[in-house]
Amino acid sequence: MHNDSLETLLLRHYGNTAPTPSALEARLVASVRQEAELQSQGHNIALHLRTYRVNRRRAVQLVAIASTGLGLLSLGVESLQGLEAAMLGQDIARPQQALP
Repeated sequence: MHNDSLETLLLRHYGNTAPTPSALEARLVASVRQEAELQSQGHNIALHLRTYRVNRRRAVQLVAIASTGLGLLSLGVESLQGLEAAMLGQDIARPQQALP
């Protein structure tokens, strides 16, 4: 089926009575060109990342930024848990005891 022409696929799916969509060929060509451009950009980015050298100072900066971001995320989660507990009227400092 991958070798079938566009007309064959449309006839198989819609039959002989279906009208051909307007500007179908132009839309398909534009779509293929756009996909090729995106693929080319992805290839260029991958090539750049493979050739880009990171020095130690920049690597340490990136690790520090990432760890700071994780710390802030952790604080945000903790504050959301406290807010949720306050809204539910529960004290999260004390674990709930099981009912007998």
